[in-house]
Amino acid sequence: MQEEIRQDQIVGSRRFSNYFWGIFLAIGGISFLLAGMSSYFKINLLPIANPTELVFIPQGLVMMFYGTLSFSLSIYIFATVFWDIGSGYNEYNKVENLVKIVRRGFPGKNREILLTYPLTNVQSIGIKISEGLNPQRSVYLCLKDERKIPLTPVQQPNSISNLEKEAADLARFLDLKLENL
Repeated sequence: MQEEIRQDQIVGSRRFSNYFWGIFLAIGGISFLLAGMSSYFKINLLPIANPTELVFIPQGLVMMFYGTLSFSLSIYIFATVFWDIGSGYNEYNKVENLVKIVRRGFPGKNREILLTYPLTNVQSIGIKISEGLNPQRSVYLCLKDERKIPLTPVQQPNSISNLEKEAADLARFLDLKLENL
């Protein structure tokens, strides 16, 4: 049975970088908010600086704006981590002749995203590698109707050798050809 069904787990938002940026933005946002409020009330609310000497308009107001923006962004990042947006799995089932792609989205009636394709509609496994400022290294499920469904999660790019090995293993498992996109 294990040789007929393959399931690849996908990591969602619960990764180190999201925890780091959420904490970093929360601390920075609270600090900027406290600095802006200190300049308005002329009471030092920060233990490491003295922002009471700042003029509220424009410096204190701008600091409060950036603090609110930063803290709001940290709340959004922690919400995506809490809901584990993007997590799921890819299942390749030779018994049922299906490929299932399952992902978790934002809360609501469409929280679970399920894409199902018959193996007969799959043409090949594709690899797309682009270098530069925003490198992209992804494995795709290429369908006969020219659609390309991404199979790799959004993350730091894998090494090219690991990506090729993953794609070759999947193509070998599904008895499909491997192509470069």
